[in-house]
Amino acid sequence: MDTVFKDMPKEAILYLSLTFGGFLILYWTVLFVLRKLGRDPKYLLPEGVMKRVAFPIFLIFVSIVIRMASFRQLLGLEDKGYLFRKASTLLFIFAATWLVIGVLKVIKKLIIHNYDVSSSDNLKARKIYTQFNILERIIIFIVVILAIGLALMSFEEIREIGVSIFASAGVAGIIIGFSAQKLIGTILAGIQIAVAQPIKIDDVVIVEGEWGRIEEITLTYVVVKIWDKRRLIVPTPYFIEKPFQNWTKSSSDILGTVFLHMDYRVPFDALRKELATILESTDLWDGEASNIQITDSKATYVEVRAMVSARNASDAWDLRVLVRERLITFLQENYPDSIAHNRVLLKDVNTKEQ
Repeated sequence: MDTVFKDMPKEAILYLSLTFGGFLILYWTVLFVLRKLGRDPKYLLPEGVMKRVAFPIFLIFVSIVIRMASFRQLLGLEDKGYLFRKASTLLFIFAATWLVIGVLKVIKKLIIHNYDVSSSDNLKARKIYTQFNILERIIIFIVVILAIGLALMSFEEIREIGVSIFASAGVAGIIIGFSAQKLIGTILAGIQIAVAQPIKIDDVVIVEGEWGRIEEITLTYVVVKIWDKRRLIVPTPYFIEKPFQNWTKSSSDILGTVFLHMDYRVPFDALRKELATILESTDLWDGEASNIQITDSKATYVEVRAMVSARNASDAWDLRVLVRERLITFLQENYPDSIAHNRVLLKDVNTKEQ
């Protein structure tokens, strides 16, 4: 190593030392600023920013140093310039890709940090979270593809092969397009869901007859968490091409109904008073709407509908169960004759006609 330093020009050693020192100062300055912004609550940058961007920034600095001629002179490898340049290019592409993905995740965390998905009125939060959740995957996919393309095209041999392939790729492109149209359609459906938002994270939906919540949305599939903790995996085009129920599309509040089949002697006024008593005794009711109506009548019973409102689908379900149970108990204890039953007319077959 001493021989190498003796053979090197003093200007090269000085230039390399100043460059390396400048890079170190710049690197630690950036880390210091990010660390301060990440800890100080006055700033917008959340904690953990430094951990995401520190190493990629360091690799970018290293790639620049590797590309310098004075660095090769220091190692005595002046004739290996091609290898050092290629290594520098590939390292720079890798580090820049890593840095872009890290910054993207920081921006996503920064934006959705201001929205609470777990709150009762979380419509706007679910919109923002859904958009960024899908757009993040789209951007990462594009960035990775571009990085791989740039890395491959940095080699002259691969670039020449690529040009010749592109020149004769007309028929092959058509064939690939037809064979991959389902995949492309699925990805486009994922993008359309991010923009149009027929569904959002934590939406209450009924899909294929199953009641559940949207748990995860990707570019190719959607995970629906069924009420009994099963998971329903649905391709994204399903929510574009087929009808389904979304109970929280525009708001979280919802109306719930309870149907009772009662005898014609059911006391409607007493039933309405009992419903009011039930609703006033529970926090599940949002105080917006309540009603009892006779929606149908048959030969043996009448159909009574109790309509109630709740802040969200979960409360509406629990409230419906509560109202149904309490109304049936009320009728059993106070008006047992109002419960639907069949009537049988008995005649004495031994009676002789006079």
